[in-house]
Amino acid sequence: MSFSLPAVRHPVLKPLFRPVTYSRWLHLLTGSVAGVLTGFLRGGTFRPGHGGPWLVFATLPVPILLLAALVPAVRRVEGLQAQLLLMPGRFGAAARGSAQIATSPSATWRDRGRTAVWLLLRLEAGVAMTALSLQLPALTVVLVRAATGRATHVTGWPSIDAPHWWYGLLAPLPLVVLLAAAVGAGGLMAGAARLLLGPSAAERLAALEARTERILEHNRLAQELHDSVGHALTVTVIQAGAARAAGSPEFTDRALAAIEDTGRQALADLERALRLLREDAPRPADRPALTDADRLLESARAAGAAVRAEVTGPLEALPGPVSREGYRMVQEALTNVLRHAGPVPVSVRMAADTDALELEIRNALPAAPEPGGGGRGLRGIRERAALLGGEAETGPEGDEWRVRVRLPLRRLG
Repeated sequence: MSFSLPAVRHPVLKPLFRPVTYSRWLHLLTGSVAGVLTGFLRGGTFRPGHGGPWLVFATLPVPILLLAALVPAVRRVEGLQAQLLLMPGRFGAAARGSAQIATSPSATWRDRGRTAVWLLLRLEAGVAMTALSLQLPALTVVLVRAATGRATHVTGWPSIDAPHWWYGLLAPLPLVVLLAAAVGAGGLMAGAARLLLGPSAAERLAALEARTERILEHNRLAQELHDSVGHALTVTVIQAGAARAAGSPEFTDRALAAIEDTGRQALADLERALRLLREDAPRPADRPALTDADRLLESARAAGAAVRAEVTGPLEALPGPVSREGYRMVQEALTNVLRHAGPVPVSVRMAADTDALELEIRNALPAAPEPGGGGRGLRGIRERAALLGGEAETGPEGDEWRVRVRLPLRRLG
C-alpha cells in the first residue's frame, strides 16, 4: 500500500504536501552527519559554557571531506543520494531521463574538484538546516510556555520573565520559517546537485554517442527485418500461387517444404532482432553470413527462378560485418527479382579477394515492370554499402536489371 499526501492547489501550500519536500529535508539533515560525528570525537565540544557546537560542526570535518572528494567512488555515492532524495519519484525520473545528475565515479581532477565543492556545500547547508530544525521548534515551545503564563529559561534563547497570552500569536512563526527554509534550501540543493554533480562534457559526449549507436542499431534491425520478412513473404506467395496453378501433389509438397524452410528462417531472424532490441539480452552471434547464401539461392530456385551462381575467393575469410551485410544485400536483391520480375533466370556472382568483395545480381527485365517497385529495398542496399565504405549500383542495363556492389576489405581487415 502506497502513501500519498492530499492534493493541494494553492501555490503557497502545495510544496508542503509534496513528498519531495521532506526527502530533500532529510538529505539536508544527513549533510551534517560528518560534522556531528567529528564533534563527538573532539573533546569539549559539548562542554557546558563552551558555546554552541554548530561552528565546530561546520568547520572541523572540512579537511576530511576534501580528502574524501579525491576518491572516485564518492562522486557515484553522492550522485545516487541526490537522485534518490533530492529528486525522487517523477522528479527523479525527469532528472535521470535527461542525465542531469551523474552516477559515475570521478574520472578527472575537474570531477574531483566539483565533488569537493559539493561536499562542502552539503556540510554547511546540512549544519545550518539541522540547527534550524532543532532551534526553531524549541523557540515555539518557549513562546507556547510564555503564552500559558509560565516564565521560561531555555538555553540558547533569551529568557522570558514576564509571560503573556499574546506570545501565543507568535508561536507558529518559527515553524513557518522552518518549513519555508526547508522548501527553499531543498530547491537550491537540487539546483546545486545538477551543477556540481551533473555529467561532464566527456560524459555528455559519451552518452550522445551511445544514444546514436542505439538509434543506428535499431535502424539496422528494421532494415534486416524488412529484408528477411519481405523475402519470406515473397517466396511464400510465389510458392503458394505456383502450387495452386500446377495442380500436382508432388510440386505442392516441394512448395510447402520451401515455404516451411523460408518461414522458419524468417522466424529465426525475427527472434534474433527481438533479442537485440532488449537492452539486457546478450548480443546473438548467429547472424547469417555469405557462407549461408546457398539457402537463399535454393529458396529462389524453389520459387521457380533459374538461379546460376558463381562464387570465387574465400568467402569464409571475409570480415564479419562485410559477410553479414553482403548476405542481406543478396537476399534483398533476390527478393526484388521474385517480387517484381517473377521466376526469371537470375545470375549471382560473389567474388572475394584481398582487396574487396564484389556482388553482382542480374535478371531479365519483366515485360511490364511495376512502377516504383523495389525502391525501399534498393535504397537499403545502397545504405548498407555506404556504411561499409563501399558503393552500390542498381538499375537496368540493356535487357537486364543489375545490382552491383563493391565493399572494400583493407579498412576492415
